[in-house]
Amino acid sequence: MIDDSLFLPLNRDLAAGESAESPSLSYWSQVRRRFRRNRVATVGALFLIGMFLFALLVPWLSPHTYYETHLALKNSPPSKTFWFGTDNLGRDMFTRIACGARISLFVGVSAAIIDLIIGVLFGGMAALGGARIDNAMMRLADIMFAIPYLLIVIMLMVVLGSGLIPILIALTLTGWIGMARIVRGQLLQLQKLDYVQAAIALGAGPRRILFKHLLPNAMGPILVTLTLTIPLAIFTEAFLSFLGLGVQAPIASWGTMASDALPALRYYPWRLFFPACFISLTMLAFNLVGDGLRDALDPKQRVG
Repeated sequence: MIDDSLFLPLNRDLAAGESAESPSLSYWSQVRRRFRRNRVATVGALFLIGMFLFALLVPWLSPHTYYETHLALKNSPPSKTFWFGTDNLGRDMFTRIACGARISLFVGVSAAIIDLIIGVLFGGMAALGGARIDNAMMRLADIMFAIPYLLIVIMLMVVLGSGLIPILIALTLTGWIGMARIVRGQLLQLQKLDYVQAAIALGAGPRRILFKHLLPNAMGPILVTLTLTIPLAIFTEAFLSFLGLGVQAPIASWGTMASDALPALRYYPWRLFFPACFISLTMLAFNLVGDGLRDALDPKQRVG
């Protein structure tokens, strides 16, 4: 005989089972968690935060100004008084590096934001405008992209002159093309999804479809492209300033500081080392953050 006690229902603690389940996370919460788990990208983000604070606070807190000269102490090596040494006019390199960070970060972030705005509008119009408009707009972008980017920037700087505004105009004249291509490609893929077709069937206009349904779901590639655009703009500004086409004295810039230090490289290497080091580290940090965002925004990644 089979004992009926073997078939008694098991007492289950439903509350304990529910508490053992992992909490529900939103998409952006998962993105933040995945990004924080990427130690290299986190280090890059912390470095950039420190760089922004460095550029913001040091010129105000330093006892030296970027234009203050000490001719008797020119070309002094790093010391307790001048942490990064002095240049050929006795100006404090530490303060000038911080002021140069302001110029470089302002140009890089501003150029990237302008590229974002133009690229999103151009790519959105191409994706939603129909086959003829799309073909015409993208052929125009291809023609502009075929001209060497650096050549256009140098020619414009020669025509417009030096200064921050001419630099931004030169950098953004064709810099938005990459963003426009990314946006167009993403929107063309998203247009085929059911929720977009349902919005069109319900009578939603192109503007509502673009800003309400398409762009929010294409923010991943857009943010990654934006992050990777900033170091390119920083390098281009430093290169133009190195050639004498960027900001001019007495304004401090990493590129102008590297240009002034080049003739004295054999005797005073710290004058070139510090601006070159900050340019390299800042570009590396932005690229690390961009790679981290690309991995964090990938929907195929899962939070364990």
